[in-house]
Formats: sequence, C-alpha cells, structure tokens
Amino acid sequence: MKVLQKTDEYTIYQKRSGRYAVEGADKKIINGDEKVSILIAAGVVKQAVAKPAPVEEPAVDEAPVEEAPAEAAPEEEAVAEEAPADETPAEAAPAESADEETK
Repeated sequence: MKVLQKTDEYTIYQKRSGRYAVEGADKKIINGDEKVSILIAAGVVKQAVAKPAPVEEPAVDEAPVEEAPAEAAPEEEAVAEEAPADETPAEAAPAESADEETK
C-alpha cells in the first residue's frame, strides 16, 4: 500500500487495486461514513453530487388527449358487443336453410 497522506489523526493509503484505506492514530482501520468524510476532506476523492430528477408536468394540451381514449373505450366495447350478436344470426341462417333443403 502506498501512503498518500499522513496526519496526527489518520493515515490514508492507496491500495494496488486503486481503492483507499484509512488507518486511525490507534492503528485501527476506519470504515464507513467516517472513512468517506475523511477522504473527501483530504481531497483524495470527490463527493458525487446527485442530479435533481427533472419534474415532468403534463402540458395543458396533453390532459384532454388522455381523457379522450378513456371516453372512447366504452363506445368501442359497445360496438364489440354488438358485432358478435349480428354475426351469430347470419351464420345460423345459412345452416338452417341448408337443413331445410336436405329434408
């Protein structure tokens, strides 16, 4: 391990893997949030700043477009329900006339 910075309170090492180790004055390894704060304060690593998520607000024009398909859906269902009812008698009519012809 390579010594990067040494103070009275801690020693910062860089491992061969590129990661960092922080050793306290009592020769114990420091981990977790304390280690991160020491590395940031020493300038060894930079703190990542989270980008604020863009807030998407629907435009005024988009709101009615979303409502229109919801209203159209019941009409489509009504048409779909009527279509099989119309087809069933049409299919049954030729079958009945075929039965009558054979008699």
